[in-house]
Amino acid sequence: MLVLLPPSEGKASSGRGAPLKPESLSLPGLTDAREAVLTELVELCAGDEDKAREVLGLSEGLRGEVAKNAELRTAGARPAGEIYTGVLYDALGLATLDAAAKRRAARSLLVFSGLWGAVRVTDRIPSYRCSMGVKLPGLGALGAHWRTPMASVLPEAAGDGLVLDLRSAAYAAAWKPKGEVAGRTASVRVLHAPTRKVVSHFNKATKGRIVRGLLTAGVDPKGPAELVTALRELGYVVEAEAPAKAGQAWALDVLVDEVH
Repeated sequence: MLVLLPPSEGKASSGRGAPLKPESLSLPGLTDAREAVLTELVELCAGDEDKAREVLGLSEGLRGEVAKNAELRTAGARPAGEIYTGVLYDALGLATLDAAAKRRAARSLLVFSGLWGAVRVTDRIPSYRCSMGVKLPGLGALGAHWRTPMASVLPEAAGDGLVLDLRSAAYAAAWKPKGEVAGRTASVRVLHAPTRKVVSHFNKATKGRIVRGLLTAGVDPKGPAELVTALRELGYVVEAEAPAKAGQAWALDVLVDEVH
């Protein structure tokens, strides 16, 4: 099983670890594309601060994020699973998983990123600020920048098992499963049951709990139909729609009344 996650907007500090080693990151087929984004982002943020804030869509109160990006090559690096914070990652609670579940997380979780493309939770990265919606002056829109390298790298990462897609729309734009990979992909929405609308907190927290539940239970569904069964056994109300034709992903709606 490969689980595709969005990053978090907020991130923990880099800390005092050794600096980034780009060549050590998983998915080495993305190395050149990562280097291109990293180089331009560092140069942008080391220059005109106001321009950098405008490009990155940062408010006046987030000026410090520009300085942080300028130091990405020398800042301390920590496992990505420690860097990403927020509602989804709080609910997932990587640090509190047992040893077996942590091993499953290391194998199966892939976090998408405007800067790195995609990383494993064990990859060591510095804290940064660069969403997939950013359009860099030189490289252009990051979603488009990542599509070509992702198209060759991600199918291999997916292997022959289930792909559980929990990404938000901006990050889903960087790679869309195609062909037979799409047929074993399940894209999940979380809906507030009374209104049948997506509510941000319900959505993020429930996705984190779903992943934690699967990792803790040691469940490894082989395809979307098996995932539906597994989620129902974990207590979720799931509505599933099989693809109408080949080359499309399954659509799963998880209905939630409230999140504690």
